[in-house]
Amino acid sequence: MSIEEKASQFTIGFDHRDKKEVHNMWDEIFTTQQWSEGKYTKEFESLWSKWNGISSVAFSSWAGGAMSVLNYIDVKNETVLCPSNTFMATPLSVTNAGGSVEFVDCNKEDLCMSFEDFKIKAEKHKPKAVWVVHIGGHISFEIEKIASYCKENKIWLIEDCAHAHGAEWNGKKPGSWGDAGVYSMYATKTISTGEGGVLVSKHQDLIDFCYKFRNYGKFEYDVEGLNYRMSEFTAALGVVQTKRMAEIVDWKNTYAKNFLDIKHSNRVVFPDGMKSGYYKYIVFDELQKSTGKVYDESCHKIMGHDINLPNTDWIVKNHWCVPLYYHPELEVNR
Repeated sequence: MSIEEKASQFTIGFDHRDKKEVHNMWDEIFTTQQWSEGKYTKEFESLWSKWNGISSVAFSSWAGGAMSVLNYIDVKNETVLCPSNTFMATPLSVTNAGGSVEFVDCNKEDLCMSFEDFKIKAEKHKPKAVWVVHIGGHISFEIEKIASYCKENKIWLIEDCAHAHGAEWNGKKPGSWGDAGVYSMYATKTISTGEGGVLVSKHQDLIDFCYKFRNYGKFEYDVEGLNYRMSEFTAALGVVQTKRMAEIVDWKNTYAKNFLDIKHSNRVVFPDGMKSGYYKYIVFDELQKSTGKVYDESCHKIMGHDINLPNTDWIVKNHWCVPLYYHPELEVNR
């Protein structure tokens, strides 16, 4: 079997050399009987903060982080802008927090939010917040423009970083352009804890709110939260995965450069200084062997919004994902 055939076989983004360390941590958890709110949750948050450069709060899911920040902002009866080219979790977080969603078109070049359409929709709808989604593992090409506009116009900027583990742009990490960023640790991501999420923010008041929100508002109960706590078993896996993340992302980037880029010129091409976490390797030529599309249908159509988003409609029909999975046993340097 060739390197390309092997690398196209699905595998969870986990290095089996780490199994012993994970099992040792789990044995300690069994022994101490601290199954929740223990040292591994704190260590995971610390490691993520060290990588991301800002404070982090671990959750049992991406939804926990999303609902925390939307409740902190208080989007009830407010408008939130959202790209249509995203997973339904993004707009549903808004409606579940009591807000209303207005959809924004994307760019063909990066599949992420169009600044031009964002500006039009922002001036029309006067939103309280905006979701920007980093699609496929790379950072939105127009994040600087969007962040600058949001700052000037006092719009909360939330980054959906569900795909963006290990990504950076000139050293800056996802979640640090806006007021908050929310990562997913779902099973298929570049690194995973099976289920889970992480919120990052430069705002200490928001971080403090999130700690309460994920735990019913304890102990003052001045925050109306629920249970979004991450278990110690999950957090221990997160500790190991975060330590391994740079190696996994470097392997994916090396494989993409040496084996895929030479075959796929009609692909998402990153700006200078940008490094993708390569959750997806996205091309614009139809493939016989593909992992499908990032999204098969646009959110505005699923939710019945009768609007014209031509780039989003084009992207749904004209992109495919080349299989790219972490296989550390393969030598990909050339």
